[in-house]
Amino acid sequence: MHPTYADVTSAADRSSGHIRPVVVARADADTVPVAGEVWFALEHMQHTGTFKARGAANFVLAQREQGLLPKTGITIASGGNAGVACAWAARLVDSAATVFLPDHAPAVKVARLKALGAQVLCGGTAYADAAAECERYAQATGALRSHAYDDPYIAAGAGTLMEEIIAQLPEVDTVVVAVGGAGLLTGIIVSANHHGVRVVAVEPETCRAFNAALDAGEPVDVEVDSVAADALGARRVTPMALSAAAEGDVVSVLVSDKQIIAARQTLWDCRRLAVEHAAATALAALLSGAYVPSPGERVAVIICGANTDPSDLVS
Repeated sequence: MHPTYADVTSAADRSSGHIRPVVVARADADTVPVAGEVWFALEHMQHTGTFKARGAANFVLAQREQGLLPKTGITIASGGNAGVACAWAARLVDSAATVFLPDHAPAVKVARLKALGAQVLCGGTAYADAAAECERYAQATGALRSHAYDDPYIAAGAGTLMEEIIAQLPEVDTVVVAVGGAGLLTGIIVSANHHGVRVVAVEPETCRAFNAALDAGEPVDVEVDSVAADALGARRVTPMALSAAAEGDVVSVLVSDKQIIAARQTLWDCRRLAVEHAAATALAALLSGAYVPSPGERVAVIICGANTDPSDLVS
């Protein structure tokens, strides 16, 4: 069952004072030459560099409220960003974090984890392998298992981002969001549906867990091979996402790695934003024509994360 709108508003109250309010900036025609009115939700400036801080804060604060934080701390499997957020959030409640990463996790994310004091352990070649190792660790130690995306508290926390976008852009028609395991997507849909806003879910062509689940009518395993796989590389989405999507106005589109790379470069060239490939995936939908806004349509594009090595951006 996906979180309710009341869960999203509760998350906003619970995490108030811990989360940075999102900055919203108008995009110009040089950056996004489309017919609609486009705005960027600059969530890459959030604590830990991604939206993940929202769900992590809501999760740990809710667990503390219920007296469910064990002395052995919190553990999570992650491609990197969720682990960084978990480590940061654990410090909010004076707890420890143990993070399992796949072998290919970017060095910049490993470094951030260690700087936050997390114990970082290898979890195999893919996120699913890291998740299995994390589960074994939780069973053996009694550590509280968190999840990168498949948890109602995580999804509800992510949904607070949509609430902030709507507060600043009350007449927004559409929100465009990149999708991995679909925790962010779930929270965004719940809030957007309450306000009558369309959601455009964007995935790499070779990382299409949500798109494939819509086709199949249920979550299914997909191959994961994309330049954005370190953040969007879930093999399957959560049932929560499909449940939420069934109740909202959701469009699923796919973009190529080439289009993602070009969108990331555009954000650097036109706005001097150094973001990770996952954060450029949403914008790639507009620049590639995968989603074409109508004239006058007000569109918010979520720039979701910046935990990247910018050395491959061309000056």
